[in-house]
Amino acid sequence: MRLLITGRDGQLGFELRRALAPLGEVAAIDRADCDLSDAAAIRAAVRRHRPDVIVNAAAYTAVDRAEQDAALAQAINGAAPGVFGEEAARLGAQVVHFSTDYVFDGAGPDPYRETDRPAPQNVYGATKLAGEAALAASGARHLIFRTSWVVGAHGGNFAKTMLRLAAERDSLSIVADQIGAPTSAALLADVTAHAIRAGRDLADGVYHLTAGGSTSWHAYARHVIERARAAGRPVRVAPDAILPIATADYPTPARRPANSRLDTQKIRAALGIHLPDWRDGVDYVLDQLLDE
Repeated sequence: MRLLITGRDGQLGFELRRALAPLGEVAAIDRADCDLSDAAAIRAAVRRHRPDVIVNAAAYTAVDRAEQDAALAQAINGAAPGVFGEEAARLGAQVVHFSTDYVFDGAGPDPYRETDRPAPQNVYGATKLAGEAALAASGARHLIFRTSWVVGAHGGNFAKTMLRLAAERDSLSIVADQIGAPTSAALLADVTAHAIRAGRDLADGVYHLTAGGSTSWHAYARHVIERARAAGRPVRVAPDAILPIATADYPTPARRPANSRLDTQKIRAALGIHLPDWRDGVDYVLDQLLDE
């Protein structure tokens, strides 16, 4: 089996290279190898590698900047998945693509199911939803994994930001009214490997894939900083100086969903897997970061 991974050096791409290596011959590319805003470059890359499976882990992920950079976000998030799909259909290949909880408005009280109506409230979410549609319309065999709050030892993420700020500041104000499931890149990569092994036994379509449980950004920050303190890392901020605030108190260019929880029953039943609690994945990442 030949596999082509995009986003080679991102937090998900790094873990995919590890998890997919036993499945066959892996080629991993980054922006220097293939500009995902250029359809011709995508087609050339796919035709050069002729993969059996394309795993698209690259995306435009600067959520706030996307509000002012909608054309580029649409090219990378909205159009590129369809181009990968068209090339995969020509080869008889499969595409595995990653999407986001931000396709929902987060106004509902329950975890979102795959059948719930998307209603993105920012450019990033809208372009990721457009990418889902483009891939589905391409005619290629495809799996779309919607996930949330990705964290890994490689690349930027919330946990790394909290470790840095906790060493620099005496207090932190963190949003407490947005709820989701921090999901490790390692978990996403391992489940992706399971899904590829399943082949045609796993039906095409959208699957929600996050770690178990849920938390707020505020509680997540406390967990990260408490682990850092226990590991002996220099931490200036005191436990009672990690202050909960409302979304309204921290305005950003892009609106975020208050409820980012995703129902994962479909993927768990389809693959017969258990999705561990979010703390397990976060602690796995922190063990690596705090050992550096």
